[in-house]
Amino acid sequence: MQESMIRHPSPLALAAWMTAVLITLVGCSSTRTSPSTGTASVASAEVDEANDPIEPVNRFIFDVNLKLDEYTLKPVAKGYRAAFPQPVRDSVHSFLDNLKSPIVFMNDVLQANVTGANATFGRFLINSTFGLGGLFDFAGSHGLPGHSADFGQTLGVWGVPEGPYLVLPIFGPSNPRDTTGLVADSLADPFSIVAGENGLTYLIFVRAGVSAIDSRSRTIELFDDLQRNSLDFYAAARSLYRQRRQAEFERRAAFEADEPSIAIAQAPLTEVSSLEPESKALDQ
Repeated sequence: MQESMIRHPSPLALAAWMTAVLITLVGCSSTRTSPSTGTASVASAEVDEANDPIEPVNRFIFDVNLKLDEYTLKPVAKGYRAAFPQPVRDSVHSFLDNLKSPIVFMNDVLQANVTGANATFGRFLINSTFGLGGLFDFAGSHGLPGHSADFGQTLGVWGVPEGPYLVLPIFGPSNPRDTTGLVADSLADPFSIVAGENGLTYLIFVRAGVSAIDSRSRTIELFDDLQRNSLDFYAAARSLYRQRRQAEFERRAAFEADEPSIAIAQAPLTEVSSLEPESKALDQ
């Protein structure tokens, strides 16, 4: 029992600890020394507006991620699309979404989003039974669409600021708040906990790999169009990342208000990503 507690510390305790660290880091990163003249330079103003104080480092990681994608993930995603028909890929996507349901539910509860929690719980029960373990989105096809919720979003609801923009190796666009959320969700994920406790750790990596391939296969054309049409692909990606996160907060607010237009508020993230980025403004 004692060994188990050491190997698997309480997710809530870890989340609380990481939240405290996050608040400290965000506070430190947001503290700036004003020029003695009281007038900021144009470059400094642009950095403040973008909230990207380590942009050179972020750009380097962004370029490395692009190369990794170009030579590994994108070719695999293309092969995946060529090898499997759309219905099979849709079932894989639905199955992976169903595995996320416990984390979405936990964050709905932490956000006091009763409507969202009820919808997530209902979807999980329906898709795990009538949807054959989540292979089919039976709930979605019968008027109960899904939504996203993560601990980064939960921290935002609790009033924790997002902090400066970050680009993580492999994972891509983020910020201190969302990075903390990513770690917390990973530690609290029931699938990962059960797999780890039963000597099936490799399934965690299999799931992560399949999820990456599934996600990339659904954005090949969108990604290519954005890269081809952006004056500054890095700035465009930064802008769209923030738009996507903002859209998720708006969908959460619609759930919380239990609005009749909830289906509209739950528009797929690909619709948000298809918005024309303000590349010219960001590239200045």
